[in-house]
Amino acid sequence: MVFKIAICDDEDYFRKWIREMLQHYMKESGIYYEIETFKSGIELLELGIELNQYKIIFLDISMNEMNGLVTAQKIREQNTEVFIVFITAFVNYSMEGYKVDAIRFLLKSNKNMQGHITECMDAIRKKMEYEVGWKMFEFHEGKRMVSMDFILYIESNLHKLVFHIMEDEMVTYTMEKNYLI
Repeated sequence: MVFKIAICDDEDYFRKWIREMLQHYMKESGIYYEIETFKSGIELLELGIELNQYKIIFLDISMNEMNGLVTAQKIREQNTEVFIVFITAFVNYSMEGYKVDAIRFLLKSNKNMQGHITECMDAIRKKMEYEVGWKMFEFHEGKRMVSMDFILYIESNLHKLVFHIMEDEMVTYTMEKNYLI
């Protein structure tokens, strides 16, 4: 399963900052992910039905043209399942955010933002009942703990299995077939 995440913020600095923290979390958790960024609610909503590909949307509340609350309302008109996380500098919008079923409000000024991102993502995974499966394999190349999400495919080649795994780049490991029995 691929976690598809959208980040929508009109400030380039915050889009990059949130992306970096999410990438750190996903890599530490062994989750295969894709993150896309958007400069405005209008740009995000232009996706139309393709907006449904995202599991999580991080939205800034205070944006030019269309604020995050209006953007969230329009998202909810077509998708009630996506997790919406507001990232904002203003706490006074929190009551409005509950009307669109936001799962969290994260303050941009928070010094422990990575910790709050981690807690938020853990809560979302728990609601999704999603856990990453890990398994130890004895490959010819040595013992490796492998995330089941990172296995792209397994090729059978005579009496050997060739695992194609996405780590920082695609790698292959081999083992004898009888090992799995």
